[in-house]
Amino acid sequence: MVRELQWKPNATVAAVVERDGEFLLVEEHTEAGVRLNQPAGHWEHGESILDAVRRETLEETGYHFEPTALLGVYVSPRPDSEVVYLRFAFVGQITGHDSQRALDAGIIAARWLRRDAALADPARLRSPMVSRCIEDYLSGQRYPLDLIRAVPAG
Repeated sequence: MVRELQWKPNATVAAVVERDGEFLLVEEHTEAGVRLNQPAGHWEHGESILDAVRRETLEETGYHFEPTALLGVYVSPRPDSEVVYLRFAFVGQITGHDSQRALDAGIIAARWLRRDAALADPARLRSPMVSRCIEDYLSGQRYPLDLIRAVPAG
């Protein structure tokens, strides 16, 4: 018997961090060239969603991140495929930095950029979610972390 594949969105996490008017972004190699993104990546099996955003931020920037609020949940289809990203973006604080840590493959550097510099060239952004998350952050949008409920199987 052949089972049909079941479509599933790609669940990702992102950290939106602002310090002294600058946002923490990563400059990274992508299939489309060098782009800017929030520290972000896939939520892996077996970890909590909060641990996922902590891990991704550390791996891509060397910064230790502690989420304090959910910024939003973003749905973004890739225009060139059936892939849909379901991004859980978190606001939080930097609690430390490991300047000697090797960054993930493909990451050029962590950059602190002002809003206008980060959003000056939309073609330089990994996706429209980057600018949307920055704008939502600046508008004051925040949701409590206890909005996220882990329910055990059973």
